[in-house]
Amino acid sequence: MPVIVVALVAAILAIVQTVPEKPLLLAERLFHYGGWVQITIISAYAGLLAYNMQFAVRRGNWRVYSWLLFSIVFYSQLILGITADSLFLLTGKLHLPIPAIIIAGPLYRFSSWFMIILFLSTVIMTGPAWCSHLCYFGALEATAVKNKKIIGKPKKGFRIIMLGGIVFVALLLRILNAKDEAAILLASLFIVAAVLLIVLVSRVKGNMYHCTHFCPVGILVSNIKYISPFRFRINGNCTKCNSCIASCRYFALDKEGIAVGKIYKSCTYCGDCIKSCKHDAFEYRFLNLSPVQAEKLWIIITVSVHAIFLSIARI
Repeated sequence: MPVIVVALVAAILAIVQTVPEKPLLLAERLFHYGGWVQITIISAYAGLLAYNMQFAVRRGNWRVYSWLLFSIVFYSQLILGITADSLFLLTGKLHLPIPAIIIAGPLYRFSSWFMIILFLSTVIMTGPAWCSHLCYFGALEATAVKNKKIIGKPKKGFRIIMLGGIVFVALLLRILNAKDEAAILLASLFIVAAVLLIVLVSRVKGNMYHCTHFCPVGILVSNIKYISPFRFRINGNCTKCNSCIASCRYFALDKEGIAVGKIYKSCTYCGDCIKSCKHDAFEYRFLNLSPVQAEKLWIIITVSVHAIFLSIARI
């Protein structure tokens, strides 16, 4: 499996290196043939990550640390692009670096649909892995929620209100022909609220409150993830011991759900529950593949997309 990931990542990044007239790989912008050096390093990294993601006992740590690495690289390039040189930016044009802009931005401007297309493509390929492996902001919360989890249930109505509110405000700004300054101010306040939620609530309670309740992209993912053929289910091995509940930080497992073999739609397929289950009661599914084959395929695709994002995702 790691060999497949290495080959897949190298092949896709080779296309990125050779086809566009303007270099997309950062190393190529820094020095001639640097893109090929970057491809070699990223491909090797992807293979190492895929190897360790195979083992349930290692997956949780490798997922969070690789996710955090992506976030650090993403925001470091943004800072360097602002303070040093615009070559660290993808296009040289800035927007606020929060996932909500993926939804609000195109609705406000009625343009810049590329991120929407890219986002939907990742959901089709990996299901809800955006919220556990690929989001540049979510890694910050995943790193913060190291405290022992306080059991709780998601506030379902609040999730819909947040998503609807973002859509409404973006369209209202569009209809009123509001100035960019007003949109930037509201987005900045949203960022402040998100950071405060992570620091004051998520970090204390040990749950991903921002991703599951506040972030409109997270709420959207949980509702559209079924456009992907991948599924994550409880199988007949479950003994209802409930030992998995404490490992889930996305409010996807509770006693009532487990009693009827149900995983709630806030599940991101992160696999943290697999490590805590002694009965092999969780499994990935993909069309007619066996659970083992489906899990391997999901890891191959998700790790590959993560590695490609690490290489080219910039503001």
